[in-house]
Amino acid sequence: MNERNRLGLSVGGVELGLGEWLEGKGPESDIVMSTRIRLARNVVQFPFPGRIEEDRKAQLERYLRERLDEVDLAGNIGYQNLNEASDLDRQCLVERHLISRDHASSKGERGVVVESGGTLSIMVNEEDHLRLQVLRSGLQLDAAWDQVEAIDRQLESKLDYAFSPEFGYLTSCPTNVGTGMRVSVMLHLPALVMTKLIEKVFHAVNNVNLAVRGFYGEGTQALGDFYQISNQVTLGVSEADVLKAMAERVPQIIRYERNMREKLINENRIGLEDRVWRAVGLLERARLINSEETMSYLSAVRMGVNLGLVDSLPISIVNELFILTQPAHLQKLNGCELETPERDEVRAAFVRDRLAAMN
Repeated sequence: MNERNRLGLSVGGVELGLGEWLEGKGPESDIVMSTRIRLARNVVQFPFPGRIEEDRKAQLERYLRERLDEVDLAGNIGYQNLNEASDLDRQCLVERHLISRDHASSKGERGVVVESGGTLSIMVNEEDHLRLQVLRSGLQLDAAWDQVEAIDRQLESKLDYAFSPEFGYLTSCPTNVGTGMRVSVMLHLPALVMTKLIEKVFHAVNNVNLAVRGFYGEGTQALGDFYQISNQVTLGVSEADVLKAMAERVPQIIRYERNMREKLINENRIGLEDRVWRAVGLLERARLINSEETMSYLSAVRMGVNLGLVDSLPISIVNELFILTQPAHLQKLNGCELETPERDEVRAAFVRDRLAAMN
């Protein structure tokens, strides 16, 4: 059975697919897994979430939900009150990058709007009253911005945003004041990691006011050689400035990674093939495997697929395995909660079966 239909993960009665961004069809998708643009917004009638009383927070959640119902959000849309969702479902939404870890673990009335294809999510009562997010496959800065801006304009016609003519949009955290905009591009950089040049990239990125974050964003570690590059400055710049800076810098990193992959192929093809096929063999045969090992081996396989060294696996299957082998998704697929040793066994069996089905 197709895993997309076995998960049983739904938001407001809307069944969620794994996400368009995992299909690997966007521009530069051999290097860029996804482009995300997030806008932080607050309304003037209520205190920021960190200072609001629980009864007012519940009022705010209802108020924002009603306004969201009035907006034309393209696609198959559902709303989930996260206070009523199971912990496993909340963690699945985190693993799909549709909500933050803080949003999943916090208390009180809060929710999320999700589009069934995973391209849009709107968090209610996270660190800010609203966090609008668009997620696209590959490098799609303009398309992501056009979509999130259109939604933002609709909401602004329904809501009295907290806005200062001097400072811009007002947010809970001072680092988001101004545009309230975070642009994040998730890059797969195994060649730069292998050649130990990744720190050089980090240094260059930091020098131009961009930040490097882990697989699940701020405060998380890199997994599977994935890194998120995002803007740090939101005050004193325009949205166009942010997009321009990302459009200039991200392609440089992409070229750098491609050059290193080509160098590895030219100078040590056998060594690279050995690394890739050892990873394939371990995934096909392992009986116990943890999340970090799985991500590491999948990273090598993903590079091998994109370099033409592995032709038996569609890139979409490899991309999906990065998500389906995460703890919450694995338990969801299994239909019950699992302790860590059990997860390692179930994960290994799941990956073996999935890869065998491709042969």
